[in-house]
Amino acid sequence: MSYLPRLKTKYKEEIVQKLNEQFNYKSVMEVPKLVKISVNQGVGNATQDKKLVDVAVNEMTTITGQKAVATKATKSISNFKLREFMPIGARVTLRDKQMWEFLDRLITVALPRVRDFKGINDNSFDGRGNYSLGIKEQIIFPEIDIDKVSKITGMDITFVTTAKTDAEAYALLKELGLPFKNQKN
Repeated sequence: MSYLPRLKTKYKEEIVQKLNEQFNYKSVMEVPKLVKISVNQGVGNATQDKKLVDVAVNEMTTITGQKAVATKATKSISNFKLREFMPIGARVTLRDKQMWEFLDRLITVALPRVRDFKGINDNSFDGRGNYSLGIKEQIIFPEIDIDKVSKITGMDITFVTTAKTDAEAYALLKELGLPFKNQKN
């Protein structure tokens, strides 16, 4: 028997049934599911120091457990001293087991380590069932050694679901364990 992540098992055994009862789907296949998690990190000072992008890629790879890639500028902007194809950030897209493991670590370990944490904002849905979350410090992840961090940077995490509405996506992410501030009904 192969390994199944804890949250994926919980989704299959409990959450599908709860969401089906809540929204009265005609088929179990209509129940929204988490498709992928995209993690993005922009490096603002990459125009002055090229090594910052390499550091960001290494940190992102350590945090997610999957090789991150450097993002490149699509056009030149002289006011920002930015040239086309210059590396300016790092990103990684997680699916399947890596996605479930990252989500589990984010919910159980990383988010509780945020200073003065009262929950995540529930207003960041895009109208199509996707949710975005911003993190101000990468040091909330236990994989990052605080002594080796030269600069504290943030990152954006986007949860892409198959939900048709924000209410369905909110219910799915709430059941998965994301700690939202305001409790909707």
